[in-house]
Amino acid sequence: MEGIIRQGLTYEDVLLVPRYSDIRSRRDVDTSARLSRNIVLNNPIVSANMDTVTEADMAIAMARAGGIGIIHRFNTVDQQVAQVRLVKRSESFVIENPHTIAPDETVGEARALLEGHGISSLPVVDDRGDLLGIVSSRDILFVHDDSGHVRDVMTPHSRLITAPVGTTISQAEQILQTHKVEKLPLVDQDNHLMGLITLRDILKLRLYPESSKDAKGRLLVGAAVGVVGDYLERAIELVQAGVDVLVLDIAHGHSENAIRAVRELRSRIGSTDLVAGNVATSQGTRDLVEAGADAVKVGVGPGSICITRVVTGVGVPQLTAVLDSAREAQRFGVPIIADGGIRQSGDVTKALAAGASTVMVGNILAGTRESPGVVVMRNGRRFKASRGMASAEATLQRRMREKPGWEGETDLTDIVPEGVEGLVPYKGDVSDVLVQLVGGLRSGMSYLGARTLTELQENAEFVQITSAGLIESRPHDIET
Repeated sequence: MEGIIRQGLTYEDVLLVPRYSDIRSRRDVDTSARLSRNIVLNNPIVSANMDTVTEADMAIAMARAGGIGIIHRFNTVDQQVAQVRLVKRSESFVIENPHTIAPDETVGEARALLEGHGISSLPVVDDRGDLLGIVSSRDILFVHDDSGHVRDVMTPHSRLITAPVGTTISQAEQILQTHKVEKLPLVDQDNHLMGLITLRDILKLRLYPESSKDAKGRLLVGAAVGVVGDYLERAIELVQAGVDVLVLDIAHGHSENAIRAVRELRSRIGSTDLVAGNVATSQGTRDLVEAGADAVKVGVGPGSICITRVVTGVGVPQLTAVLDSAREAQRFGVPIIADGGIRQSGDVTKALAAGASTVMVGNILAGTRESPGVVVMRNGRRFKASRGMASAEATLQRRMREKPGWEGETDLTDIVPEGVEGLVPYKGDVSDVLVQLVGGLRSGMSYLGARTLTELQENAEFVQITSAGLIESRPHDIET
């Protein structure tokens, strides 16, 4: 044990010192940031891989706002893969493998496919892939005999407007406008269906100009994997489904299990970026980067529903953890994600100024419309459930999934929860929450004369405050 105990600080212990700024409007700053070695976001906010925070709806909303969502792993491989595919199919420049149906299928089967995939139409193709027509929900709306065939209700090829492979978005927009149609099938010279452009996807380009997208115009999405059980199979299936980044999810990332898993995943997932964590030290950051991580997640115990520090006595106050880890990560050119401890927009600014490239938030988003779960009423107020992924219930469910047959054991004494469960107030749409977080960050950057996040880190000067300074920073001397 070292003789000198150094001081650890968290976000509320410090303020950023304002400096001269020539920024006239907070709209003039650029909040784009690296999530990992090869992925850049337009806004540096990441939704946490918690089962009360991020599934497909949240991931779609996050990506449309310029951030990214990490689909949690507390489900089966097939369920997690399905969530990723929902995000990747939600919008695109060109839908390369659209859902299709054969002409001899029934109206009932067409109806089930449309409803199951949440789409409004299906190209009709034969067994060679030739385009024969399109059947839409409008075509079958008033068809009451579900045993009829698709070929009898579809819009036939002779009445379709098609375009060749390679048609650009601007060309497609003109074709759709000229012919007053909403779907534009792309075909090759032999009339094989090769893709689909929809009016809805073109409109989304205008509605969400800051969206985080891949090279094909699909929304970015990440997914979490563990370090035991089916994690390798899960990772491979997720990569095949089109996931953009994998996040190794383990509470103590500076461990042999984590480092081994990073090395194994790195050798199996090709060029897909890999985030590893959680750690709270420079040595932990270095070891994960050297094992093959493309970004490191920093934070041991700062989350609002995490009790690791109380239960184990272990952790590092989050600002100090970010400062130490970022300094080491910069030597390798690898970004870090500050995970936990974010209570308001000012904490986002402080985390990024301390060297993080992005921040991961959970509790702030847990009560939004897009988070999993249902709204419950308590004393006339609306709430949603939130829980730490090391809570007792989450730990039991994870063990039952990773160790089949374990649920028959009666000895539960080895389960020591490091998270809690509770209710958080309902907050409405996640876009409204993100507007406040990113808006506060933009204002903070303008106070420091920083037009980019790199300049924010270069211009940052922290000042430690006392408990009186903290009181002074908050609303005081008024009645509410």
